[in-house]
Amino acid sequence: MILPIVGYGNPVLKQKAEEIDESYPNLKELLDNMWETMYNASGVGLAAPQIGLPIRLFIIDASPFEDEKPELKDFKKVFINPVILEEAGEEWVFNEGCLSFPDLREDVSRKPVIKIRYQDESFDSHEKIFGGIAARIIQHEYDHIEGIVLVDRISPLKRRLIRNKLNNIIKGTVNPSYKMKFAQRK
Repeated sequence: MILPIVGYGNPVLKQKAEEIDESYPNLKELLDNMWETMYNASGVGLAAPQIGLPIRLFIIDASPFEDEKPELKDFKKVFINPVILEEAGEEWVFNEGCLSFPDLREDVSRKPVIKIRYQDESFDSHEKIFGGIAARIIQHEYDHIEGIVLVDRISPLKRRLIRNKLNNIIKGTVNPSYKMKFAQRK
């Protein structure tokens, strides 16, 4: 089932998410719905807070970048209760978008390599190093479960320059191609 994506301005996006365990109800169904929702919105990642759930869970599928980076073919993962242990390298800028900020893209600086500990959909534990685009997508989704959103990663000046766009998202006066739930629209 395609779920509405929570738009900027909803308090759940600024909340630090809680861990879950194997007893979390209907996890398989939730994951299926998240994949369907993400693909419907043409996203490469989706965090549970973006569908209104303050839990430490996100999914990514970096395969749309496989033309430039063949190693991302079939790079599809579930991250439950992740913790970024290290970020390394010289920061690089990349133009990021976010499903909670329709029609908005901003340059964001991030470190190119991360070491992360997480559980998969079977609650098996992993500790892995990721680099490049995969690391960036993971960092972006990880921000969501930490209560950090795209505009928290840009300068105050840039935020002022896009204030009207942000207000339009809060009010729900934008028209994305996917189902959304806005902070001020009833």
